[in-house]
Amino acid sequence: MNVAELVGRTLAGLGAGTAFGVVGSGNFEVTNALRAGGVRFVAARHEGGAASMADAYARISGQVSVLSLHQGCGLTNAVTGITEAAKSRTPMLVLTADSAGSSVLSNFRIDQDALATAVGAVPERVHSAASAVADTVRAFRTARQQRRTVVLNLPLDVQAEPAPSPPVVPDIPGPAPVRPDTASAAALANLLAAAERPVFIAGRGARESREPLRELASRCGALLATSAVAHGLFHGDEFALGISGGFASPSAAELIVGADLVVGWGCALNMWTTRHGKLLSPHAKLAQVDVEQAALGAHRPIDLGVVGDVTCTALDVLALARERRGYRTDDVAARIAAGRWTDVEHEDLSRNGRIDPRTLSRLLDDLLPAERIVSIDSGNFMGYPSAYLSVPDEQGFCFTQAFQSIGLGLGTAIGAALARPDRLPVLGTGDGGFHMALSELDTAVRLELPLVVIVYNDAAYGAEVHHFGDADMTTVRFPGSDVAAIARGFGCTGITVRSPEDLPAVREWLAAPRTAPLVIDAKIADDGGSWWLAEAFRH
Repeated sequence: MNVAELVGRTLAGLGAGTAFGVVGSGNFEVTNALRAGGVRFVAARHEGGAASMADAYARISGQVSVLSLHQGCGLTNAVTGITEAAKSRTPMLVLTADSAGSSVLSNFRIDQDALATAVGAVPERVHSAASAVADTVRAFRTARQQRRTVVLNLPLDVQAEPAPSPPVVPDIPGPAPVRPDTASAAALANLLAAAERPVFIAGRGARESREPLRELASRCGALLATSAVAHGLFHGDEFALGISGGFASPSAAELIVGADLVVGWGCALNMWTTRHGKLLSPHAKLAQVDVEQAALGAHRPIDLGVVGDVTCTALDVLALARERRGYRTDDVAARIAAGRWTDVEHEDLSRNGRIDPRTLSRLLDDLLPAERIVSIDSGNFMGYPSAYLSVPDEQGFCFTQAFQSIGLGLGTAIGAALARPDRLPVLGTGDGGFHMALSELDTAVRLELPLVVIVYNDAAYGAEVHHFGDADMTTVRFPGSDVAAIARGFGCTGITVRSPEDLPAVREWLAAPRTAPLVIDAKIADDGGSWWLAEAFRH
């Protein structure tokens, strides 16, 4: 056994989740060692796609995923996806080969530790055969317990060193619960007792805390909302507002603005979640709960910051909270029930061979099975699937937008689909992001994924078209492409939708065996630019 095999076997023994990557000479042996240890490996067509797959898989499965890469260019090809994962605190291990220490003139040589640090990942390294197990365990522990993206460098000369058989590896538990101090819990309970219209906004850090938050909100009369990444967390609750921020419905936005206390639970309360602060009344108190003290008040001044994880804090405050009706009145419940995006009327702009993206999204919400997992690429279109396609819970929505890069959607959807094979995977993407990630259609076909790809096709980078108004748009508009024909060339079912009358083809695909993806080339009408981006661009 050599070090490459030892590292692969050790990761398998530690319980690594599915591995993704593109295999080259530098990561050939370690990838085969992972597979021999029982770790599933999914071969992507591009390292960038593999990075997004690994990111999404870890988010949805709760396991530490692995991204296997060749040294140098294999790593740089994956950097955008790694940056997204690092910014999102995804527990992911990037297992990358590195040039041998003596290969100072190697074509592949770059400073891989510095690259990892530059994008917010944690650089680690396998130093020798003697330290290989300890180095690997340390990297895995950091990924799992600190929720970090770790780049574990495996130099070629170290990989080739003889190594002993892998020992029994330790059991590494997940992050330890962090209880708030007694005074902070009491202070938050007092704020809730004094509030007449409290609103909870749950973020990424609250994705496993649905029931404690619902119980506390019910006790103190609070309405429930989420950031985009936690969408679906309170699905089915009559006092749930949906997403707070740019994707908020008009009635949800009004109710959040009307709050006299807003509590962010594992939520950054950044410009997107608060519409640059416009959703926060200047008269409202603002509290924030997070496991990291540095996150408290990082985006805006707060009246109270509580260091603690969401579940522990909610339970401690619940023990102190008084029963109040608060914001939970029959009138408010009726406003919420009638104010979902699917109930908001709009002027249907479907005409001249183009379908209104709002009409399209609403109709697809009715057509597609409710047990779904929706992934979202980035771009002008993204508010439509985010607002109109409902999801059954927080595991029904995968939103990789911390770096706001287009082109991550297809890889995201594949990774999410593999994490939850019991649900219909659905991707909302623009034509720009679709073309960037096109090679991964081959991966989806090879895996026989029943993936629905909705391409909101305006033959442009729509955000720039709407932002720059009457300027010369030559650089951001493109000739129309037959996306459906391209999809059929990969082995997908491809359909073109120009009006609601074209959608029965979706029903036909749903009724069939679904052994290959469905790509919907939706030629969308111009509605003047997405409402959520218009809000952002004004700032």
